[in-house]
Amino acid sequence: MEKAAAMRDPAAAGAVLTKALVRAGEFLALPNVVVARAVGVSESHMSRMASGKAQLEIGTKPAELAALVIRVYRSLDALVGNDDAQRRKWMASFNRAFNEAPKEAIQKVEGLARVVQYLDGARALI
Repeated sequence: MEKAAAMRDPAAAGAVLTKALVRAGEFLALPNVVVARAVGVSESHMSRMASGKAQLEIGTKPAELAALVIRVYRSLDALVGNDDAQRRKWMASFNRAFNEAPKEAIQKVEGLARVVQYLDGARALI
């Protein structure tokens, strides 16, 4: 029901996207400041989103970037078989493909796109 309502109502869709972003950040063990940088909002706005007092607006750049952060979580989760420790370790560990840890790379738009592409490529192999 929640998805159907979100399709008809942009505010509902923004609420769903915001909730998914906050949860992805938690599952990836990313502090709010990292998630905020990844999607291009202030740390205080991210904090308000985490507490349910603000939400993303569908059609904005932060909403598009949020969808990519969620995609990072979903792809990585599929690769590590829902293993929280492995998912968090991968995000925090140096990766030669990015020349930094993925959690650092995603704080730049180019880096976020590269991490998504990398994980998509890895998923294609399994």
